[in-house]
Amino acid sequence: MMTTTSNGCCQEMTAEKNKKVRVGILGAAGYTGGELIRLLLNHPQAEIVFANSESNAGNPVTDVHEGLYGDCELQFTSEMPFEKVDVVFFCFGHGKSEAFLREHAIPAQVKIIDLAQDFRLEAPGNDYVYGLPEINRERIANAQHVANPGCFATCIQLALLPAAAMGILNDDVAVNAITGSTGAGQKPAATTHFSWRMGNMSIYKAFSHQHVPEIRQSLRQVQGRLDAAIDFIPYRGDFARGIFATSVIKTDKPIDEIVEAYKAFYRDAAFTHYVDKAIDMKQVVNTNKALVHCDKYGDKLLVTSTIDNLLKGAVGQAVQNMNLMFGLDEKAGLALKPSAF
Repeated sequence: MMTTTSNGCCQEMTAEKNKKVRVGILGAAGYTGGELIRLLLNHPQAEIVFANSESNAGNPVTDVHEGLYGDCELQFTSEMPFEKVDVVFFCFGHGKSEAFLREHAIPAQVKIIDLAQDFRLEAPGNDYVYGLPEINRERIANAQHVANPGCFATCIQLALLPAAAMGILNDDVAVNAITGSTGAGQKPAATTHFSWRMGNMSIYKAFSHQHVPEIRQSLRQVQGRLDAAIDFIPYRGDFARGIFATSVIKTDKPIDEIVEAYKAFYRDAAFTHYVDKAIDMKQVVNTNKALVHCDKYGDKLLVTSTIDNLLKGAVGQAVQNMNLMFGLDEKAGLALKPSAF
């Protein structure tokens, strides 16, 4: 019969604690891929095994992500050695994750975190857990596959979920939100060109943005039903990163009761905070934080919310989900400094 000394047990536990999560990144040359590399290079319990980019294979990562000079000697690769990793991040454009999985086999034991929208909506045969920790922490911790939320969706949901928990989303909700140019991805487009974007504002996909269905899905999950419309108008901003949203809810609930409910809802949240005074987007840029604030005007509740679209709205939340999936400190690798000025 094999016996284990207490010292041997402690050594085994220490070794397990010090074991690093081995990571593969697909689509590593884009904005989300670069931001993910930046986070994982400084994550105390993660190791990047490969950063895949077909178009940049063989080139140093710093050729594309130039802010990593002096921090990184990785090269992009066309190879995808899934057998050598514990988790793979999909940093593809929308629609490409599902197509990739039809053409490639990933070992069953390898966890997947998809940053695209392909698996965010519940459907028969879809085993991806929606990766919003504020409502799905336990499910994420036990998941093999996670669908990371969209950036607008994250910011707007965090504004509305406490109201849903109160059961007050009974009339149409008006939402306006502005995002930075990095939300459009790294591939140049007419609406991301500097001379067009600078000093300019415009709306797009009014009332028909692709994130509305996932917003509605989460609100139904919390409130039990959702008959009201989410009238969302997105704006393009003339800045690089960040999202600032305003949501208007009709309710007779007193503001003190609402504020207490919001604070209670986020009391145990790792990165989402209710703030007692008006918030600014700059307070969250370059962090994984979300800030929320409420004001009442007659029977109108105004909720403001703000996040960094590349962090809490994308790869910061993805790393937060990875931490949960592997039983790590939820905040590991995410102690980031806001720009402040």
